Amino acid sequence: MRRRSLLAAAAGALASGCGYALQGRGITTDPSIKRIGVPLFKDRSGKPGLDARVTEAVMVELLKRGRFTVVREATNVDAVVEGEIQSWNVLPVGFSGESGVTQASRYAIALTASVVYRKIGQKEPLWSNDAFSQRDEYDMGETASTYFDREEQSIERLSAAFARSLVAAMLEAF
Repeated sequence: MRRRSLLAAAAGALASGCGYALQGRGITTDPSIKRIGVPLFKDRSGKPGLDARVTEAVMVELLKRGRFTVVREATNVDAVVEGEIQSWNVLPVGFSGESGVTQASRYAIALTASVVYRKIGQKEPLWSNDAFSQRDEYDMGETASTYFDREEQSIERLSAAFARSLVAAMLEAF
């Protein structure tokens, strides 16, 4: 009986010290920040509408946290998230061919942005990254008309994933 207790205690001690963690160490944002401004990201990529989609996705992700009021302006706020889309790339990554003709059948899209999260009145940012990036892939489809539909779907996925990763990086202590 005593031997079983010792084995159970040893197994518990070993399991508790495994070192794995699935979450950050909590929110690192100043608790006085209640209202965050997210002005429209600047866009140097030239992809029409990308700035609005990414900005909207970041706002939605911040709202999901449930502790902030999120507005589009940078005035009358406690903190601001400012971003500039540096690049937008679409590259073929998969190919198929029939009758000796090779065509792109899968594409990768990548988005890179410079982002700064700062508390109003402080010189140093709370968080910043000059090259925050996200990537997604999509298949071309059977016809050329489905290409644009698939690209649009991929842009939606990419924007949401970008925002999710960005907000986690800004607010969680990983």
